[in-house]
Amino acid sequence: MSLTLLEGSRALWNRSRLELRSDEQLAQIVDRGSMDDWRALYAVAKGDPALRGRIARLLVRVPLPLPHFWQAALANLGEPVDFDTPLPEYESEV
Repeated sequence: MSLTLLEGSRALWNRSRLELRSDEQLAQIVDRGSMDDWRALYAVAKGDPALRGRIARLLVRVPLPLPHFWQAALANLGEPVDFDTPLPEYESEV
């Protein structure tokens, strides 16, 4: 169910299909996804430690909105999170 929702995400407007192994697509979902997309991603990450690790790595490499939200979500899923790690600054274009 969660993957089906992510396949239709508007965040992937420039993609023909979902490929969660792509860091670029993962970043697009985290950056531009809807709350429903984020819930679906959380549900998938719940059962996928490798995906959780990739999300954690994205947070420290890519400027994203709400990085602390994602850190808290990962911590809730049992991932070790260092909340003192400096995160890239996100500048909204709006």
